[in-house]
Amino acid sequence: MNVSDFDYLLPEELIAQQPSEQRDGCRLLVVHRDTGLLEHRHFSDVIDYLNPGDCLVLNDSKVIPARLFGTKEGTGAHIEFLLSKRIKDNDWETLVRPGKRLRPGDFVSFGENGQLRAQILSNGDDGTRIVRFTCDGSFMEVLEKLGSMPLPPYIERASEDSDKDRYQTVYAKNEGSVAAPTAGLHFTPELLEKAKAKGVKVAFLTLHVGIGTFRPVKVDKIEDHHMHIEEYTVSEECAAMMNETKQQGGRIISVGTTACRTMESATGEDGLIRAGSGSTGIFIYPGYRFKMLDCLITNFHLPKSTLLMLVSALYSKDDMLRAYETAVSEKYRFFSYGDAMIIL
Repeated sequence: MNVSDFDYLLPEELIAQQPSEQRDGCRLLVVHRDTGLLEHRHFSDVIDYLNPGDCLVLNDSKVIPARLFGTKEGTGAHIEFLLSKRIKDNDWETLVRPGKRLRPGDFVSFGENGQLRAQILSNGDDGTRIVRFTCDGSFMEVLEKLGSMPLPPYIERASEDSDKDRYQTVYAKNEGSVAAPTAGLHFTPELLEKAKAKGVKVAFLTLHVGIGTFRPVKVDKIEDHHMHIEEYTVSEECAAMMNETKQQGGRIISVGTTACRTMESATGEDGLIRAGSGSTGIFIYPGYRFKMLDCLITNFHLPKSTLLMLVSALYSKDDMLRAYETAVSEKYRFFSYGDAMIIL
């Protein structure tokens, strides 16, 4: 299969630059796989497609304000950091700009009077640096004050204070992501309570989303692509809830591709998901046989992206591209701050 098979035309004006006024006020494209029917609704209507006994599975990873602006000590050069992945303690794999200015042993200061300092320890993979941060007190508390939200590159504006709320799910709990699990951005506490009141189970797992989610596929053949590695955790409670749902004939409805990749990584060939922590580089594309997932709530994804390949594995490539063409013609809003679809 060629990566070019997953291309589609997207007018630039359909790439959402701001979130919708209300989280659940965005549009929802309902995709019925059994009939091919496409319905146009609003996200608050998603409750109509959830049945008693279903299990809604959400990723509760919390986005950290991972973008930092500082100066190189000794020269005063302006430097931008984007934290990518925690190695251990306060050591992080970090994207740096301009990278040519920073070598192992260099220091960068952030904030007034150098509240936060970073030492370049070594060169990492794909042009990253391994960086050690030092500060007085908690690193995460200092980062919360000095950092800004790591909006994706297709949002062509600077991060605003409001993004610290809107580029975060209402149920975010475990710090570690540098990109939001965006399908979950549309849920409100009230909508989740409505689901529970209808008899839908609500389960939480964690996958920390890395910067690799924005990296383009650079090969021609899908089979030659290697996914980035991300860390996940499935609690005993979550695993029990999901296994019980399956055994009782309910549907597993994943909120987003990150929750989907986690459950598929943690589920054995016997169809049971196991609690625990691990790393996953699972790559889901057409031909994959889903072990746990039944339905998916997701945003619209970039052309030729691994996420578009994942949703095409759940439906079919041609049918999914037809749904995308419909979304374009109906002027849906695309990507992280855009509209959503539910694939039934």
